[in-house]
Amino acid sequence: MTAFSQLCGSLLRRLCPAFLRRLMDDEFVHRTSNYGNLTWLGNPIWQNIADLWIIQEVISSVRPSLIIETGTNRGGSSLFYAHLMDLMNHGSIITVDVEKLHDHSHPRIKYLIGSSTSEEILAQVRAAVASASGPVLVILDSDHSESHVAGELAHYHAFVTPGSYLHVQDGVIDTLPRFAAARPGPLPAIQCFLAGHPEFQVDTTRCEKFPITHHPLGWLKRGK
Repeated sequence: MTAFSQLCGSLLRRLCPAFLRRLMDDEFVHRTSNYGNLTWLGNPIWQNIADLWIIQEVISSVRPSLIIETGTNRGGSSLFYAHLMDLMNHGSIITVDVEKLHDHSHPRIKYLIGSSTSEEILAQVRAAVASASGPVLVILDSDHSESHVAGELAHYHAFVTPGSYLHVQDGVIDTLPRFAAARPGPLPAIQCFLAGHPEFQVDTTRCEKFPITHHPLGWLKRGK
């Protein structure tokens, strides 16, 4: 790379960083079919790879006794979490979806079928939280409409233990132009939630570590 091109790149990053991030994110989405063609050990995993790295850092740091995931989809993300827990020899996972789209099984994972906000599902999640011997981490990745995310936040924030995280995925719906038809998405629900829950704060070190993320404002840390 020439000195001139380095200078141009530096000026662009300083003058229009938001534009460049959106451009880069849109290119990643385009090339990976919105990450729909990525796999983890051969299993479909519908996740931004930079965000997966942050998730593994959080799992390593928090060492959750229980991860609660809404939005199982094809099951790759819960397998990813379980394999990390295998390496740490610690923890279990509950993952919830309205339908079963996979044939996975793993001794650390309990699969629940039903609406994440139904009383039937919430009762099972509460029981698991009551039995947890350590930190509880919540990852919300199901229906990304504002109303559904708001409902999940209202129910699931109480399960997060002090010092752990409530991770709200796919706020990119509200920032990347190609997803405009799906708005309003998670971001307004997050902002409304934070206004009424001062015990949670956005962890910008997690949200902004990489130039692109699908989860802006998505790492909500519960205070001690």
